[in-house]
Amino acid sequence: MIWRTFFVNRETSFFELHHILQIVMGWTNSHLFEFNLDGYRVGMIDEKEVQFGSSQVLDSRKTLLTDILSLERDYFQYKYDFGDGWVHEITLDKLVKRENKTLYPRCFGGEMNCPPEDCGGIKGFYSLLNILQDKKNPGYKEMKLWLGKKYNPGNYDVVKVNKQLKQLKNYISKWNSPE
Repeated sequence: MIWRTFFVNRETSFFELHHILQIVMGWTNSHLFEFNLDGYRVGMIDEKEVQFGSSQVLDSRKTLLTDILSLERDYFQYKYDFGDGWVHEITLDKLVKRENKTLYPRCFGGEMNCPPEDCGGIKGFYSLLNILQDKKNPGYKEMKLWLGKKYNPGNYDVVKVNKQLKQLKNYISKWNSPE
């Protein structure tokens, strides 16, 4: 099982949470995303939909976690890469008072490396893991070449993740700027 434990500020927007998840998971922010919680859909808003009043999605840039989440053990989904169909189950473990000396966001733990982008969803990832376990598999060399020498499915580096989280504002502005 692939999992992460991390703290975020209660006033975090869902747009920021998306980028935090990109970092803690190891994704590359190459696809669309959406959050689903208690009948609410939160994601990126197409300006054309807003202009004509047809959007049924709350704007992730304007919607804060505290706007929707309130109870410990609240559960919601984060969908990423609609083609591969990644669905992350997220549980709010508890609401804690902000500690002045604690940096937010901050990752405290995790297990297994993130599946590579565009690997075909969970089935494709399991197939990839099977190929990587058998050097005689006809697809082994191709997969190793595609993944690069450094990819290790069992490796998760919390220190590296926290260094990236410290650069979150730069990361968000990179993805938030018009092309």
